[in-house]
Amino acid sequence: MKAAIVTSPGMKPRYGEFHSPVWREGLEVITVTAAALTNLTKGRAPGSHYSADNQYPFVPGVDGVGTLADGRRVYFAMPEAPFGAMAEQTLVDPRRTLTLPDNLDDVAAAALANPGMSCFAALIERALFQAGETVLINGATGAAGVIAVQVAKRLGAGKVIVTGRNEQKLGTLRRLGADVIISFDLRPENSRGVEHFEQALTAAFADGLDIIVDYLWGSSARTIIVAVAKAVENAHPVRFVQVGEASREPVELPAAALRSSAIQIMGSGLKSVPLPKLLEGIRQTFDLAARSKLYLPTEVVPLSTVTENWEASGKPRLVFALK
Repeated sequence: MKAAIVTSPGMKPRYGEFHSPVWREGLEVITVTAAALTNLTKGRAPGSHYSADNQYPFVPGVDGVGTLADGRRVYFAMPEAPFGAMAEQTLVDPRRTLTLPDNLDDVAAAALANPGMSCFAALIERALFQAGETVLINGATGAAGVIAVQVAKRLGAGKVIVTGRNEQKLGTLRRLGADVIISFDLRPENSRGVEHFEQALTAAFADGLDIIVDYLWGSSARTIIVAVAKAVENAHPVRFVQVGEASREPVELPAAALRSSAIQIMGSGLKSVPLPKLLEGIRQTFDLAARSKLYLPTEVVPLSTVTENWEASGKPRLVFALK
């Protein structure tokens, strides 16, 4: 069968022939129609992600959309190694599949699944979100952030604060539910960047803050934690949920900020949230998208272009089509 194939660590996938999966007891062969390029997929390919098993060669792709032998359209996650989502067929435990709503197309489902999973897991499973709470989304212009803004608002958030580097793109989130927009420039050459960001956060937190969903980490996350300690009322618990580290920066947490606030720092992802709960988040995303469209810019390309598109930024969301 045709597939994207990773042959060794550090190599981009190439498009070629890979052996087809064979039905086994307890597993289903799925004919794949669409698979999104996610940060998780790109992290597992070279073996750098904590969930990678470093067995080569293999087909990349942690999730996708396809059809079962009976014609039912399904979303699937975590195919059986060495098979992945970026191939004409894959092999999956049926407990890791979800039937798609009739009015949700394959490409939209493939694009929405991962960002929807991450925000539902962070908000519902880790932060225990309650309607009326104030939510800050750090790194809101990425695919996951864009979906998180919409999900938080539709779940009943009282206020949604969005932060990020691109002021123009942040501005487009108002129509999706963002109430407060704060851009930042934390480059070392901008000597007052941290100060200005902290001042804007302090003003935004004057009316309270309950949850932070962080997709960036790095200096922006550190500044937010410091601002929580300075601006949020004494002993009010703020749940900081770390989801992604797009900044690729480490963080030196200031001990004083932790001692002088009731901030609760936790992570959200594979192993911190059980797979059935992650799948439930995807199901809720699909149901929400089927009832009222979720906005997510998406670009569709053929799987044969996997090598040249492997480093795509994710803006718009890239989906490989297989038919």
